[in-house]
Amino acid sequence: MINFEIISQSTETRARTGRFETAHGVIETPVFMPVGTLGTVKALSPEELYQCGAQIILGNTYHLYLRPGCEVVAQFSGLHDFMHWDGPILTDSGGFQVFSLATLRKISEEGATFQSHIDGSSHLLTPEKSMEIQICLNSDIIMCLDQCIQYPASREETTEALALTSRWATRCRDFWQENAGAANALFGIVQGGMYEDLRKRSAEELVALDLPGYALGGLSVGEPPPIMYDMAEFTLPLLPDNRPKYIMGVGTPTDLVELVARGADMFDCVMPTRNARNGHLFTGSGKINISNARFKSDTGPIDANCACYTCRHYSRAYLRHLYMARELFAYRLNTIHNVHFYLDLMRRIREAIEQDRFDSFRKAFYFERQAD
Repeated sequence: MINFEIISQSTETRARTGRFETAHGVIETPVFMPVGTLGTVKALSPEELYQCGAQIILGNTYHLYLRPGCEVVAQFSGLHDFMHWDGPILTDSGGFQVFSLATLRKISEEGATFQSHIDGSSHLLTPEKSMEIQICLNSDIIMCLDQCIQYPASREETTEALALTSRWATRCRDFWQENAGAANALFGIVQGGMYEDLRKRSAEELVALDLPGYALGGLSVGEPPPIMYDMAEFTLPLLPDNRPKYIMGVGTPTDLVELVARGADMFDCVMPTRNARNGHLFTGSGKINISNARFKSDTGPIDANCACYTCRHYSRAYLRHLYMARELFAYRLNTIHNVHFYLDLMRRIREAIEQDRFDSFRKAFYFERQAD
């Protein structure tokens, strides 16, 4: 079980800072969690993650279940020792990957039957199985299995998925209470698509389970940002203020600022690492593409105001050379910068909230940057 407390609250927005304790360390919120799908944040070592300011990382239940498998990770008493990361870890339920990656899948009351994207083998992921895998991984925060739906989705489809998600959450809660002990905190996932009344129903059903934390699922799945912001603004106040509030799979730097303003505490997204591998780098004035010819002889760093290892030691010209030559070092240096940028943004957000100047920070953020 995690202990969560609110430290400071913006007087002009719903932004807040918090502190919660896990079995593997204290996390200061708002927090961004780099995604380590397969037990590694792509291209980075745990030591580099710490240097970038990472407090907690995310692992993936679906992928780690299929490869290397729980029987391997269990020999190390969990994912922390297996991957040499002694900070907190959150694992997702596997539901989104079943939805997005499995070639053949069938959803029933029992669970999700799917074929592995690796070898085509058949598997059944039930709420209890998802809990069993995540407890084996010994994640500090584990997620209830939910049914993911596409955007846009009909009201009927959304209602059915919501109801099944609530029933699965009850089964997850029961298995977690019987088997997890105090080391792993269970978060429920609010669904309901883009329908406010369904979001309200989902939130109420999950809050009734009295879980240690809550997440908003089904956002950042293709809907325009204004709709995502409106749905978050409507739903977040429905969740208990004394519990962490996590928006899954989000997002751009602008998304982080806007959703913190609406009361969100936790985020994860592959954007900083994936974009790094594609040569797209984040700066205080917006995103740049390092492959652009204008950087061929540029002796400056990616961002003159960035203190990451990459910006302190390497020029845009060198990074462009590495990237155009497809040298592996390019992916490491680019990823260090992007992850550091995201984590430093969250640090500055926390500082602004603590000093009750978040609204002015938010305005300056928009004034300084171009499009993400």
